[in-house]
Amino acid sequence: MSLLGLQRDGSGPVLVWLHGFTQTKDSGHTFRSILTGTYELLTLDLPGHGENATISASLDETADLLAHALPSKPFILGGYSMGGRVALHFALRHRERLSGLVVLSATLGIRDVSERRARRARDNALADDVERIGTGAFLDEWLAQPMFASLPADPLERAARSRDALGLASSLRNVGTGTQAWLGDQLTSVTVPTLIVAGANDRKFVGEARLMSEALANATTALVRDAGHAAHLERPVDVAALVASLQPQ
Repeated sequence: MSLLGLQRDGSGPVLVWLHGFTQTKDSGHTFRSILTGTYELLTLDLPGHGENATISASLDETADLLAHALPSKPFILGGYSMGGRVALHFALRHRERLSGLVVLSATLGIRDVSERRARRARDNALADDVERIGTGAFLDEWLAQPMFASLPADPLERAARSRDALGLASSLRNVGTGTQAWLGDQLTSVTVPTLIVAGANDRKFVGEARLMSEALANATTALVRDAGHAAHLERPVDVAALVASLQPQ
């Protein structure tokens, strides 16, 4: 089993960017375009999404699949939301491959076991929902959540969303937040320069960013003004500038 469709754009130091849930390698078109002015940007579809919709993999398995698909020379790895959680697992399993780490709107996981179990049940219910109603209606429901209230309407971004209901359901069941172990203790071993980013209006993930900064030994935290959960789509220039400020090792 291997991940398909590694996409390369731009030139410069290598930056790998991992998309969020329901997105694909073509999401974040403005943000990606800005990054290609500084980096050789590598993107690909994560399991359950886009070209890789038929692949089912856990967070650890996804990290290992990425290790086979990505360059052997150290690179900067960044990810948004689900992609940020995958990036954290990659950093734990393949830290020698990284020169820098960028995590946008992600979480260390849920410390309380009963709360984690309840979140997994909600993730599984969402998986059932997308299989029942299809991706069009599901995306309408997903993007109507308060965390996306400030997300601008963009037909290109909507068109770039993944369209495979079974793949999205698989992603929820395999890498939803409820499946993730609490990483707070494990991440103390990651010393690569790390940038932790959250939208200033995304209160929950501002708190998550602070927890993450306490766990990581070499981390800087930045909040993006006037932005919610998808800060790189709301304020792509600002988030790209923050990424470019990271000094890799």
